[in-house]
Amino acid sequence: MIAAGCDVGSLTTKAVILNNTRIISQAVAKSSFNPEDSAREVMQNALTAAGLGMGDIGFCVGTGYGRERIPFVGKAVSEIACHAKGAHWLLPTVRTIIDIGGQDCKAIRLDAKGNVVKFITNDKCASGTGRFLDVMAKVLGVGIDELGGLSARAADPVVLAATCTAWAQAEVIVHLNAGTSREDIAAGISDAMAARVAILARAVSIEKDVCMSGGVAKNTGVLKSLENQLNVPMRRLRIDPQVVGALGAAIFAREKMEGR
Repeated sequence: MIAAGCDVGSLTTKAVILNNTRIISQAVAKSSFNPEDSAREVMQNALTAAGLGMGDIGFCVGTGYGRERIPFVGKAVSEIACHAKGAHWLLPTVRTIIDIGGQDCKAIRLDAKGNVVKFITNDKCASGTGRFLDVMAKVLGVGIDELGGLSARAADPVVLAATCTAWAQAEVIVHLNAGTSREDIAAGISDAMAARVAILARAVSIEKDVCMSGGVAKNTGVLKSLENQLNVPMRRLRIDPQVVGALGAAIFAREKMEGR
């Protein structure tokens, strides 16, 4: 029984293919301006990796902001439901999920069966999203995947007073001109972002176990700072956290094939 999920996000598009309960392929690609093209590209990458063709897929579910424009899905499901489904499948003890994507951040609380009890989304400001890190990395002149490593080497992290991305960017430039190390600035960026996300997470009443999904979960600086600010350990997932939404979509597709 081959099922698939496709998650078209603002910055990246993801696909996961399941054979019954086993992940046989996953893929991540940068999103283009056209959700249809992004979906086709990432799904083809996942199919090629699995040695399959589109005709082998029994059912596919789409999710993400571009879910309604994926041409090959049989059903579209919200990213809230898909991240909940994927995270709970990977970690049945999870009760709180913090999903940080390219353009928004979500805090989701589940019950013991994996049902969504409460959620809140921040999509009005970039300061708690992957976009914030992208902007700051460019100001520092480093790749976004380098920020976590830089912050780990900080000796005296700066404190960024601004919560707005534009003002925080100006603060970072002031620190750079003052000769502050990139490591200390990177740590300050992680702390500032985690502070914004922590406010959102507390709004759903955090319960253990807690995990992060989305691409920002791979940033060790933000993850550790969030652990400190929430005073709770983050459970690591056993797959790339960026594909959790696509995994949840694939699980929904499998359940559809099973008649559930």
